[in-house]
Amino acid sequence: MNTSQTARESGAANAVSLPKVVTVGGIALGLLLLIVVFQVALALGAPFGKAAWGGQNDDVLPGRLRAASAIAGVVIYPAVIALVSSASGVIDADLVPGKGDVAMWFLATLFGLGGIANAVSRSSLERWWSPVSLTVAVCCAYIATQL
Repeated sequence: MNTSQTARESGAANAVSLPKVVTVGGIALGLLLLIVVFQVALALGAPFGKAAWGGQNDDVLPGRLRAASAIAGVVIYPAVIALVSSASGVIDADLVPGKGDVAMWFLATLFGLGGIANAVSRSSLERWWSPVSLTVAVCCAYIATQL
């Protein structure tokens, strides 16, 4: 019995195979949604000050940082999500300027720098965001190479 017969008989032939760039985009989107939830929670007064904005606040963020978290969670990260969704092919929309590679390299650089900043934070809780940011950076870089 050859491999294709085995796959058909096991039902694997009916499985949908997504392009790798869509899968990588989905990983980035999941992490970005996690960041959105965190930023919105901060904006609404969640006591996670040690895990954000340099970790200088023990509990609820002060008003100006809550406002910044609101902008990040409701405007900035949703825009990033739209760009990554479009560039990776998760959604069928042309939201990225040009081919999209420049925008994705920009995001890869931005999240890479953010990941480094998180990694060297004085706050041990904020350092937990480093792998999240660095993974998003790698995903954006991969998407850029596919455009």
